[in-house]
Amino acid sequence: MAEKSYDAKSIKILEGLEAVRKRPGMYIGSTDKRGLHHLIWEIVDNSVDEAINGYGDYIKITLHSDKSCSVEDHGRGVPVDMHESGKSAAEVIYTVLHAGGKFESDGYKVSGGLHGVGSSVVNALSKWMEVTIKRDKQEHYIRFENGGHVKVPLKVVGPTRGTGTTVRFLPDPEIFSATNFSFTTVCERMQESAFLLKGITIEVVDEEDERSAKFHYERGIEEFVEDLNKGKNTLHNVLSFSGTRDKIDVEISMQYTDTYNENIVSFVNNVKTIDGGSHEVGFKTALTKVFNDYAKSNGFIKGNAGSLDGSDVREGLTAIVSLKIPEGILQFEGQTKGKLGTPQAKAAVENVVTENLRIYLEENRAIATDIINKSLKSKIAREAARKAREDARKGTKKNTKERSLSGKLAPAQSKDKTKKELFLVEGDSAGGSAKQGRDRAYQAILPLRGKVLNTEKTREDEILKNEEINTMIYTIGAGYGSNFDIKDCEYSKVIIMSDADEDGGHIQCLLLTFFYRYMKPLIEDGRLFVALPPLFKIQTGKEVEYAYTVEEMKEKSKGKRCDIQRYKGLGEMNADQLCETTMKPGSRTLIRVNIEDAQLAEKRVSILMGDDVPPRKEWIEENVEFSLEDDYEI
Repeated sequence: MAEKSYDAKSIKILEGLEAVRKRPGMYIGSTDKRGLHHLIWEIVDNSVDEAINGYGDYIKITLHSDKSCSVEDHGRGVPVDMHESGKSAAEVIYTVLHAGGKFESDGYKVSGGLHGVGSSVVNALSKWMEVTIKRDKQEHYIRFENGGHVKVPLKVVGPTRGTGTTVRFLPDPEIFSATNFSFTTVCERMQESAFLLKGITIEVVDEEDERSAKFHYERGIEEFVEDLNKGKNTLHNVLSFSGTRDKIDVEISMQYTDTYNENIVSFVNNVKTIDGGSHEVGFKTALTKVFNDYAKSNGFIKGNAGSLDGSDVREGLTAIVSLKIPEGILQFEGQTKGKLGTPQAKAAVENVVTENLRIYLEENRAIATDIINKSLKSKIAREAARKAREDARKGTKKNTKERSLSGKLAPAQSKDKTKKELFLVEGDSAGGSAKQGRDRAYQAILPLRGKVLNTEKTREDEILKNEEINTMIYTIGAGYGSNFDIKDCEYSKVIIMSDADEDGGHIQCLLLTFFYRYMKPLIEDGRLFVALPPLFKIQTGKEVEYAYTVEEMKEKSKGKRCDIQRYKGLGEMNADQLCETTMKPGSRTLIRVNIEDAQLAEKRVSILMGDDVPPRKEWIEENVEFSLEDDYEI
């Protein structure tokens, strides 16, 4: 094969928005459902930035029946005068990358993004986009087609009252694998924005299914905390306070529940900082210091009893930390804006929390006592858990042998952590088949007896006493909770393998809850999977096929004289079948577990795995369809 030349002719310059269409993943992350909805967020962010800066109090998102989406706001309306480039400002905003009003400090006091970057990217990835602008008592219109090419130049279409911008776009089906927007997904995201935009109304309309939702919160993040704690037993009403330090506006709402998990969600200029940052550090530092000072000065902690740890005072806490930071001092770490780097934010939050929380505790001694007592119980449990960990680390031969035997672990022969896989298998019967069918070099099998403990409503020291969970922690080898270190994990994949029935589904939920609460980095690093065993074996003569759904079974057996076996559990498969369908790389199907929306995941885990029945029942009734029919017929 002749070697291709690599010279100046090999270098291609992508003009305008071509680069976006060539590599869309670089700009919106992916071209699946997640990337599709990212288009809406980009346009909505511009409307939100108008609202943050005091322009307009209404945003409307419409999912049209032709699969397009429109975002309308009552802001100032994007500029329509001529730009120095010779084009209208509106055309520049929607066709030129890195062009917008957020690069100049006088355009926006605070903003969550770079105005114009998102708009032009959405235009590049759309079949068509049309923008209607109400400004200076005139309505203007411009239309783009096929990735941002101007079809109808900016023109005045008539007089108007009011101001604002409406952007309507149709995602290009040649770029996106799916082009159907989810009403539920949009509503969940817009509700979060409405909580952060106190007094702003956000409406979502689905034309095709004729449904709509409207979000408006006069108390803002205070109602956000109440929503997150829905279904939980709370220790007091939501505590809210705010203040401004070094030109940084700090707003915090917090509430303690009788649960064991902390849930701190932070935002900067309405952008969720999923990786925390200096503002969260300031909040946690102040919280720990204020509660320790109060506990010691009021006799809860005496002499050399030791201080409360940060995790003690945050047990059961739900808090929203929201900052507005001017453009001049705003610093994010990395491209994703997931972590705040502004050093002044730590001091600002720490100052506001310390000042306000001290006053609150002094004025509400009964509530302060309840929180301190809960923290002291956490301290006792933490120390008991530490002792249990120390006992485990001693690793006597007796303990090691008992742990291996208790879980009946069949270890992998290889020591290569980058290739080893751990299968958590439901029951001894399926575990026996898995051990026979596995690749002994790289696949380890750990059968689990019965249903695992529900870790959502169990204290840490009690969790460590559970044999199944203790064996999992020991086998994975990376610790758990705040001490979990992904670098020490013994496996590249941890795979949950359970029956495809109700009990198997319940075991999956219990295990996923444990991993979410105590080994979350395993999920975030993409190492947790759920195995998908087949539901049916279809045999035509000597030919054998497998089907994973009823629909697939009907399609594969259509017009054939065949024997169909429905598997009720993994134990019904022999070792060869289990290996071929569920364990062997290349022929198996694995579902990777990921956290798409951390806050939504937190809320659903709390509702579905918590103690309170009514909220769980309400969620199931709203989201699960029930039928008395069985569509499986032979």
